[in-house]
Amino acid sequence: MAELEHTRIPTNGITLHVTQAGPPDGTLVILLHGFPEFWYGWRRQLPFLAESGYRVWCPDQRGYNLSDKPGGIAPYSLDETSADVIGLIDAAEREKACLIGHDWGAAVAWWTAMKYRERLEKLVILNVPHPIVSGPTIRHHPIQRRKSWYIFFFQIPWLPEALLRLGNWRTLEKAMLASARPGAFSQADMEEYRKAWSQPGAMTAMINWYRAAVRNPPKLPPNRMVSTPALIIWASTTAILSRKRRK
Repeated sequence: MAELEHTRIPTNGITLHVTQAGPPDGTLVILLHGFPEFWYGWRRQLPFLAESGYRVWCPDQRGYNLSDKPGGIAPYSLDETSADVIGLIDAAEREKACLIGHDWGAAVAWWTAMKYRERLEKLVILNVPHPIVSGPTIRHHPIQRRKSWYIFFFQIPWLPEALLRLGNWRTLEKAMLASARPGAFSQADMEEYRKAWSQPGAMTAMINWYRAAVRNPPKLPPNRMVSTPALIIWASTTAILSRKRRK
């Protein structure tokens, strides 16, 4: 099993907690988690990649777990979170990295690929469409709009945080368990998640990603084509995203 290293790395005016593994001279791979996870969501993939010869960096994204939690909503825009990624690549003293993202991490990965295409070697996206597709689909596709109800709920001040905290994060735990096959998360795993969610200011910062997306949506870069070699992995049975069938 690859040895995991925990460190704090300055990037884009904040400091991120980053879990690292793998040979220092290996190709850099950055793993980006989504909501409501943190670096621990990659606990099985991180050692595998490290043992395959990659240098793997797995940050708690801004607002999550042990990383900095800037106040307000504006700091959680995709422009800021993608700049965090570039700061990590710079901190690793690399010109390029392979970027893998799931959920919000995938949204950050898409944005990074559009704005900083010269800094990415390869791109892997899990279950998030390109930004020119995701926004219009939520607005105009009835099934997806129903599935995305929580995005609109998260726009309410303080109430989502208060409700999610009830019963020692019972609702979030149920959502996590329902999102995966039976047995994917142990009780020990869920205790790690509850610790991360309980970090001071974490839940508000995590939800502020959704608030920023609605209230301060960033402008799409002029060149929206992604030239980085990309692999998209899509779980067709996900409860969060629908598939539009061609007629």
